[in-house]
Amino acid sequence: MPSRRGLTREIIVKTAADMQDQHPAQVLTLKDLAAALEVRTPSLYNHIDNLEELRQEVAIYGAHELADRLGSAAIGRAGDDALLAMSWAYRDFVTNRPGLHLATQRAPRPDQEELMAGAMRVLNMLHRVLEPYGLSEKEQIHAIRALRAMVHGFVSLEQAGGFGMPVDLDESFQYLVEMFVAQVNNRQVSELPTSFKRR
Repeated sequence: MPSRRGLTREIIVKTAADMQDQHPAQVLTLKDLAAALEVRTPSLYNHIDNLEELRQEVAIYGAHELADRLGSAAIGRAGDDALLAMSWAYRDFVTNRPGLHLATQRAPRPDQEELMAGAMRVLNMLHRVLEPYGLSEKEQIHAIRALRAMVHGFVSLEQAGGFGMPVDLDESFQYLVEMFVAQVNNRQVSELPTSFKRR
């Protein structure tokens, strides 16, 4: 663990992110973070102003890590292959960095420029991988929301022990992603009948 002399903002944020992953449902406190870093809580204020700033920094850290993972998965791929690879990379991130993933879920406010930049890196990658499908801007937003909901929902059920049937979960996830990709190709539900729309 770093001494007070070796403490940096980067170390604080990375440690906080790791702690969030270990206990995703637990509210992180500066007291617990200081204990993990083996420093006194006031030492943290030399690098961060308050807990809210720390949470925002963790969210920025998470957004850039997700963007890096998605970018690495898509390198050298295009079309369905890229979309499938990105979906698996997204699942790996949600599975292996559960606390960090939760930290990135809230949409950034316009005044949170660094967080906005991190979130836009992720969105821009997803938009680029969807470009070959000829979707309208609105359809791309629908598709990105569907992808996020699909991955988040699957992993949430998986981690909660919600899948008890004797079928391989990786096969089920691949089946789900292939259905998503097929629907993006077909684009048959861009508009629901009025009678099915939520009023």
